[in-house]
Amino acid sequence: MTGKLEEVSKGQKEILAKIEALEKTVNQIKAAPAAAAARPQADPNKVYALAVDGNAMRGPKDARVTIVEFSDFQCPFCVQSKTLIDQVLEAYPKDVRFVYKQFPLTSIHQLAMGASKAALVAQKHGKFWEMHDIMFANSRELQPEKLTEYAAKIGIDASRFQKDMNAPETQQAVEKEMADARAADVQGTPTFFVNGKRLMTRSLDGFKQAVDQALKAG
Repeated sequence: MTGKLEEVSKGQKEILAKIEALEKTVNQIKAAPAAAAARPQADPNKVYALAVDGNAMRGPKDARVTIVEFSDFQCPFCVQSKTLIDQVLEAYPKDVRFVYKQFPLTSIHQLAMGASKAALVAQKHGKFWEMHDIMFANSRELQPEKLTEYAAKIGIDASRFQKDMNAPETQQAVEKEMADARAADVQGTPTFFVNGKRLMTRSLDGFKQAVDQALKAG
């Protein structure tokens, strides 16, 4: 009899736990529209003044169109976008330059800040794009010891790399780019701007449409 009572009690507890979990899910679903409503819709026609001096750049310096990306090395969607940017630059070799800016999502990506710092240290040593490529190729392995390993692979002395990683100005440089992102209403990664206008469709066709419009306007 005692065994049966224990089974019933256990069953009741499991049912209560399931009900509690279900209620939690329902409340989350109810809260989701409110959260979405609180986030302002991006204005595709708004032009943001984005500082790019000192940022890593690909393409002609005097290009008529500038694409700016706010990115996170631990973000899987940013990894995928790398190929897309390569295609855009190949399609517009004379008219487009690409600028990369740091926006590590530190609340969800614990290794992103370190990766951003590593990228800026590599830039200091003239190796930004080499570090950029090796980190995106290994975006699931961005632990501190791995970053030092990647730096050595691209020809940066390990002790100098570590010293620069620990320098306060490196952290400050990343934070400045994060502030630039927030000033441009960036909330996630990757976020792209074409001549200051937010890209609304992240595809090759979306880029071509935005670039062509910018070339006509310019």
